[in-house]
Amino acid sequence: MDAQAMDLLAGGRVATRLPAQDLQRARRFYAEKLGLEPVDERPGGLLYRCGGVEFAVFQSAGASPGTFTQMAWQVDDIDRVVAGLRARGVVFEVVDLPGLRTGEDGIADIEGNYPSKGARGERGAWFRDSEGNLLGIGAPVL
Repeated sequence: MDAQAMDLLAGGRVATRLPAQDLQRARRFYAEKLGLEPVDERPGGLLYRCGGVEFAVFQSAGASPGTFTQMAWQVDDIDRVVAGLRARGVVFEVVDLPGLRTGEDGIADIEGNYPSKGARGERGAWFRDSEGNLLGIGAPVL
């Protein structure tokens, strides 16, 4: 593959798409639990913006398997964010896998990180939206 063909997507913006079987239920969840309102709406879809990045929730007959993190936010103070979301009724996942276990606070300590981030590791927590999509929160350990 030539160099021009390889960089076709490198300059593009990436946006997450999350399926919802009930779009109005998803809208209520994102508003009430996460404090997010759509920046745009069209039949069958809601567009959100966080930190200059967009994600969409779209009407879908299919259901998310919820077996992997589909979208995540990187935050500076994960303890504060998790506590704030819990106060709004968000339920965090209990993870107990080899090398990855959430503590009583619902947050896991993750060794290592992407080298380009200059962090020693990361702390992470996961929850599901109203449609079963698995969402994450992470904070680098500097």
